[in-house]
Amino acid sequence: MAEAPISDSRMATCLWFDEQSEEAARFYCDLFPDSEIRDIQTAPGDYPGGQKGDVITVDFTVLGRPFLALNGGAETEFTEAVSFQVFTDTQEETDRYWDALLADCGEPMMCSWLKDRFGVRWQIVPRVLMEGLRHPDAATRKRVFEAMGAMQKIDHAGIEAAISGA
Repeated sequence: MAEAPISDSRMATCLWFDEQSEEAARFYCDLFPDSEIRDIQTAPGDYPGGQKGDVITVDFTVLGRPFLALNGGAETEFTEAVSFQVFTDTQEETDRYWDALLADCGEPMMCSWLKDRFGVRWQIVPRVLMEGLRHPDAATRKRVFEAMGAMQKIDHAGIEAAISGA
């Protein structure tokens, strides 16, 4: 399981969970390609928040990026201030990630944002949306922006229609 430790990376994202670090890491690794559990550290002895053998951290990658999931307790929650953008190429890919991340009590938000069952915020962003928002024509950018503003999950065909002016 263990390759090079996460500390060999130049930077990693630490996600603070109550007690679901392993469940969350396994969920993300099963959902996204180029993802894997690299190491699971357990408590060597009893401690105020748990017992010997409880999972403390999970070292994993998602889409090739290093993460550390920490069972830090219920004192903190994820907020909209940090989210993870996942760029998609097809409506099927957008739908698959969107639906999986919303399963089991996730919450959709506007403009490609959602909160998964662990409270982590994601943006499932079709590349066609980004192309439209960067279009050289200001009127096209405006149409794409307005179309996006009316959507929760981004509809590729709707964005393509806004780009073409249909």
